Amino acid sequence: MTAHTDGLVVVSGNPRPGSRTLGLAEEVGRRIADQLGLTATDPVDLALLAPEVLTGSAAVSAARHRVATARVVVVATPVYKASYTGLLKAFLDGYGPDALADVVVVPVVVSASPAHALAGEVHLRPVLVELGAVVPARTFAVTEGQLADVGPLLEAWLERWVATLGRAVPAPLPHSG
Repeated sequence: MTAHTDGLVVVSGNPRPGSRTLGLAEEVGRRIADQLGLTATDPVDLALLAPEVLTGSAAVSAARHRVATARVVVVATPVYKASYTGLLKAFLDGYGPDALADVVVVPVVVSASPAHALAGEVHLRPVLVELGAVVPARTFAVTEGQLADVGPLLEAWLERWVATLGRAVPAPLPHSG
């Protein structure tokens, strides 16, 4: 059984540091953490780790460990070529089978076109499930044009999915002493 922390971790697969994708993911993470009584920890901005993702540096290993031991993870990506980014794929490829067992993951995608709204469901969800993650809610998908006023969309998404997320989140393991 994985020892999960009490935290929520945000991962941004955008190759640009400090991207709008990261900002959206942090907002989604804050709102989920507030609703579920979790502590949001520092985000994993993969753009800052990009040169090391394929080599598996200590920083990348630490980021992967934080994700694998979180109770909830928000995984955000812009849509590139109708799918998630290669940077996010490379990061996720570093995990073995069931490495994300019992981690509740919320996919978030930002696309230029509403035609790519299902990229999170069709491409990202299967990889997360293959790694053992629990993905109980639909992807929170927005277009670039919606980023300026994402509040009402996020509120509606939370209203629909927060109870489902809450039921899926594993209880913290008791401390032995």
